[in-house]
Amino acid sequence: MKKVLITGANSYIGVSFENYVKEHYNSELSVDTVDMIDGSWRNKEFSNYDIVYHVAGIAHADVGKVSDEVKAKYYAINTDLAIETCKKAKSEGVSQFVFMSSAIVYGDSAPYGKTKKISKDTEPTPANFYGDSKWQADKGVRELADENFTVTVLRPPMIYGKGSKGNYPTLAKMAKKLPVFPNVQNERSMLYIENLCEFLCQVMIREEGGVFWPQNAEYTKTSDMVKIISEVSGHKIHVSKGWNWVVGLARIIPGKPRGLANKAFGNLSYDQTMSRYEFIYQIVDLKESIKRTEG
Repeated sequence: MKKVLITGANSYIGVSFENYVKEHYNSELSVDTVDMIDGSWRNKEFSNYDIVYHVAGIAHADVGKVSDEVKAKYYAINTDLAIETCKKAKSEGVSQFVFMSSAIVYGDSAPYGKTKKISKDTEPTPANFYGDSKWQADKGVRELADENFTVTVLRPPMIYGKGSKGNYPTLAKMAKKLPVFPNVQNERSMLYIENLCEFLCQVMIREEGGVFWPQNAEYTKTSDMVKIISEVSGHKIHVSKGWNWVVGLARIIPGKPRGLANKAFGNLSYDQTMSRYEFIYQIVDLKESIKRTEG
C-alpha cells in the first residue's frame, strides 16, 4: 500500500480525493493530510510517505485592481510554498510529488465568438499574476524531477462537483431560476471531480510522471449544461437561439456585462487526444455528473 500525504487541509479537491480513496482504493492507497497555514508542516516527517499530493493554494483571484501586497501573497503561496514543499519531499526520500497546476497557465478563455483550442504544443502564456503564480510553480516543481523523484503535474480545466465553488454554482443557480436561456454555440473542457479523483489514483498507483491534461470525455456547451441542470432539478427552462441577442448586446457593454458574457459563453478547450492515457479515468459522463452534483 502506498502512503499519500495531502499538503493542504480542508480543500475541496483534497477532501474529495481522500473520500474517493476510502471508497474505491482503500487497499492500495492510504491518505493523511497536513495543514499548511501555520508553518508547522515544516516539522512533519515526510519520509513516512511514498507520495506528496500538493493542493494548497489560492484560487479564483480577483485580478482587477489589487495591491502589490496581494500579488505577493499569491506568489508566496501558489509558487514559493509549492516549490518549498516539493524540495522537502525530495530531500526526505518521497518517491512522487503530485502538483495541481491549472488551465489558467494558458491565459484567459477566448471571449464570446472566438475559439481557443489548446494542444500539447501550446505554450503557456499567463494573462495575470494569478496564472503566472501557478505557472512559476508548475515550472519550478518539474525542475526537481530526476530518476529517483517523480514529479506529476496536472493542468485541469474547470473542476466541478457536489459542493464545488467557482463558476459552476453560479450557472446552476441561473439554470434553476431563469425561464429562458440563450442557445450559444461554445465549447469548454471541464473535469468532474470523480473523474479527477480516479485520474489521481491511477497516476499514483502507476507512479506516472510528467505533465497531464485530464478532462471529461466530452466537451461542454453552456446551454446544454444549463438544460441538464434544469431537468435534473425539476425546473423548466426554454433554451433558444432567439435569446442570443442578449449575449451579443452584453459583450459590447464595457465592464461587468461584457465580463459575464465572456465568462459564461467564452471558449476554452483541450484537444481530446492530449487527455487520453493508458488507463481509464473518464468514468462519469456529463449528464450523470450533473445528476450527482445536483443530487
